[in-house]
Amino acid sequence: MRAVIQRVSKASVSIGGEVKDRIGKGFMVLLGIEVNDTIEDVEWLSNKIVNMRIFNDGNGLMNLALTEVNGDILLISQFTLHASTKKGNRPSFLMAAKPEIAIPLYNAMIEKIEFLLGKKIGTGIFGADMQLELINDGPVTIIIDSNNRE
Repeated sequence: MRAVIQRVSKASVSIGGEVKDRIGKGFMVLLGIEVNDTIEDVEWLSNKIVNMRIFNDGNGLMNLALTEVNGDILLISQFTLHASTKKGNRPSFLMAAKPEIAIPLYNAMIEKIEFLLGKKIGTGIFGADMQLELINDGPVTIIIDSNNRE
């Protein structure tokens, strides 16, 4: 499982010209699910995301977690995070999980993050053509891959 976490001052996702969800201060998380991912990846990555200390404290140091700043999350599924670009100029998406694997894991990630935060999070719609708007605060962007946890 691969996540691109962007610290934002605000973010939104639209589908068909209609805003589906929006957040203020928090994280826009793009989530790519791989064919070999499991519920253990969901558990590990959701804890990493929620506890990531990348908000500034009183001294201007990135030392505060999402929960400490009452931040929100906008979680967007994005299979293209598992693109292979080794050969040619057309990416291959063979490692991206098919919907029958990815959808249950995406839904489990939503449930786990909501449980850890104690509140609802914003989401897109799996497989939809979505338009994202965000103001990256910092800019701060962190990439985490559950395959690199050891």
